[in-house]
Amino acid sequence: MPFRYRLQKVLDFRIRKKEAQLLVVQKAQQAVYEAEERIRQNQEEIEQTIQNKKTADFKMMEYYDSYLHHLWDKADALEQERQRLQAILDDEIQKLVKCEQEVKVVEKHKEKQREAYLEEEKAQELKQFSEIGVQRFFIHSRESAEEKELEEELKRIESEFE
Repeated sequence: MPFRYRLQKVLDFRIRKKEAQLLVVQKAQQAVYEAEERIRQNQEEIEQTIQNKKTADFKMMEYYDSYLHHLWDKADALEQERQRLQAILDDEIQKLVKCEQEVKVVEKHKEKQREAYLEEEKAQELKQFSEIGVQRFFIHSRESAEEKELEEELKRIESEFE
């Protein structure tokens, strides 16, 4: 009879839960990457605006300054958004680690159950071999006893004819 793990459905459920959580982590990681990309683009726009401000007409300086303030405020907002997304990612990673631990616990239990099953199978096999050995011993000893009786009978018969 092959090994059948009684908690296989639980293990399968936890594996599916871990895989689903992995997808959530990947989506959260993608959101963080996108937020970092928006920050990088905003930083490039700030640098480009600073370069343009250096060569612009002095009458436009006030507009450049207000636009730079707008970009800096936007940079602060983008950084707060990135931090919020990073916190979500960290939470999702913690959930993923917990799911992985739950799967490992059940897998370890499964392995221990499998080892116990194999030990039990080996013990039953040894018991069968032992029983076969005992039966062979008794058959062999009975045959030996019968042979001795026949030899004694033969000697007795031979001694009667002599």
